[in-house]
Amino acid sequence: MDSNTLHASGTLTIAEAQRMVDQWIHTVGVRYFSELTNMACLTEEVGELARVMARTYGDQSFKAGEKPNLGEEMADVLWVLLCLANQTGVDLTAELQRSFDKKTQRDKERHANNPKLQQDNTNK
Repeated sequence: MDSNTLHASGTLTIAEAQRMVDQWIHTVGVRYFSELTNMACLTEEVGELARVMARTYGDQSFKAGEKPNLGEEMADVLWVLLCLANQTGVDLTAELQRSFDKKTQRDKERHANNPKLQQDNTNK
């Protein structure tokens, strides 16, 4: 699968996304930025996402000519995270499964019994 092709259904596994980013980096991007540079880029992208969130859902407003680009900013965060995973040898599929397992074991009762979570279920 190349970087211009998604499954016919539009789905993409995390492993496929990691491979596609790696392929793009080595064919178009020349090489990965250093891990520290990519960590700084991730921080920058999260800040850009926070800015859009604050203007879309918070009390701030967009400047004239600005547009809400929430999905684009989320994709930018994911891109850099995939880069960091690739360069540090992290299998995000396996790590996400471990995270689900950990959270399920740790939080299986806690969230269900949290009265604050029972108050408003409109954001699901």
